[in-house]
Amino acid sequence: MADSNTRPRGRARYITPEGERALKDELNYLWKQKRPEVTQAVREAAALGDRSENAEYIYGKKQLREIDRRVRFLTKRLDELTVVDRLPDDQSRVYFGAWVTVEDEAGKRSTYRLVGPDEFDLSRGLLSVDAPLARALLGKRQDDEVEVRTPEGRQEMVLVDIRYGPE
Repeated sequence: MADSNTRPRGRARYITPEGERALKDELNYLWKQKRPEVTQAVREAAALGDRSENAEYIYGKKQLREIDRRVRFLTKRLDELTVVDRLPDDQSRVYFGAWVTVEDEAGKRSTYRLVGPDEFDLSRGLLSVDAPLARALLGKRQDDEVEVRTPEGRQEMVLVDIRYGPE
């Protein structure tokens, strides 16, 4: 998942229902569980005396600031997002939420789901819709060829499969 507290210009405002659930779960955990635990630890550290040299107190206050910053970001971001929870009318084309399988020039196949930038995780096959490959695939049909500029240079790929639904 994206761990940024800022939103770059042009960043997609779409999210899958699973991505929204993950962000809400994180927000709930931070607000209902983590923050009260850290607050209690800070309270206990403050009771020990001199706060200026109290590492537990200083670290706890820093943790609270980080938690509060993330809570503010998640709250604002969840308000901005649009949950895409219905399938497109034309499922023969690639749209947000699609599972796509592509094959590169060497014959290597990779499968990705096009998701919002807040939920991408390449280790799980979740590709941000803002990524160059995803942008190249949007609107394409099975067997279409796409060209993607990568750090290694220009790559051509073939769209082998498109499907919608859960993993």
